Amino acid sequence: MAYFQFHNIRIAAMNAAVPTQLVTVDSFADIFGAEKVTRFKESTGIIQFRKTREHQTASDLCFAAAENIIIQKNISRDDIGALVFVAHSADYRRPATACVLHKRLQLNKGCVAFDISLGCSAFVYGLQTICALMQASDISKALLLVGETLSKMTHPKDQSVAMLFGDAGSAILLEKTEQNSDICGILKTDGKGYQTIIAPAGGFRNMYAPHNDILFEDGNTRTLYNTIMQGENVFSFSITDVPRTIKEFLAITNTSVEDYDCFALHQANRFILQTIAKKFKIEASKMPVSLDRYGNTSAAAIPLLLCDTYGNDNTNTEIQTLMCGFGVGLSWGVCSAVINIKDVLPIIESDEIFEEGIINSEDDFLKE
Repeated sequence: MAYFQFHNIRIAAMNAAVPTQLVTVDSFADIFGAEKVTRFKESTGIIQFRKTREHQTASDLCFAAAENIIIQKNISRDDIGALVFVAHSADYRRPATACVLHKRLQLNKGCVAFDISLGCSAFVYGLQTICALMQASDISKALLLVGETLSKMTHPKDQSVAMLFGDAGSAILLEKTEQNSDICGILKTDGKGYQTIIAPAGGFRNMYAPHNDILFEDGNTRTLYNTIMQGENVFSFSITDVPRTIKEFLAITNTSVEDYDCFALHQANRFILQTIAKKFKIEASKMPVSLDRYGNTSAAAIPLLLCDTYGNDNTNTEIQTLMCGFGVGLSWGVCSAVINIKDVLPIIESDEIFEEGIINSEDDFLKE
């Protein structure tokens, strides 16, 4: 078990960004039929989600959130010593998207910048990584950027995912503090489930697979470049391994459900959240939900949820928060931190695109 604990590092700011394009689940009635759409809404709780436009990426949304933090919190760009971008939705196969974001945010050359390829567990893993980097160095401030644009990888005729995934990006500012502030957590992996959520083609294992539509045994149409999800396996994992790890975390930290003001869980679907809440007898008021309006946003789900819940409340109030991300990999983790509500900014909408980064021809290459 990988347990981590960091002292005197705090979450100094958090922001999330979504595209303006709104897609309702009801709009899929012409494809899947009204009855299936109704059943989907009842089981998942998702009513609508946000979708990026062509050429808009997760890094565009993360950039908008990070830039807003820098401006709103009056942060000197020279004080940011690390930038970690955690997502599966990279801008390019190479270079690291973190390097692109480093340029866009105008950070200095002494700033460490790198990517981590993870999905639903991105926030928890990213938090551990960036805190470890800070604790072992002279870095006083760092940016954790997590986002995903899964709508770009779903087949419109795949009813298992087409209505499920929304797009979002987020930014979290970490800083060292002399106050007594701990961030701790547990990270876990079960690689045997790597095929549970997978896009088989397009990587270096299978770069040139055919793009033709395939009717799979589950009745859904996809290409090998689309996200394929084995829903039953995801559900089983989510209601067994995840609660077990939450229980372990409470035991290790010698805490109970009553010690936490907020349980910010990955927004997978309503039934999974209700099942976990029932197992731990968590009050509904302590477990906020945002998936009804934003869908399952994978990497960005936890910060998006917190910004949705507290972003418009400027109260100077600290809340003890338990956060849990779980999914593709299979990869999951649980962590806790004290967060001041005034440091959680409202969700912003952005359709900004890094135009310089669109390279479709030699004429576009290295343009200024």
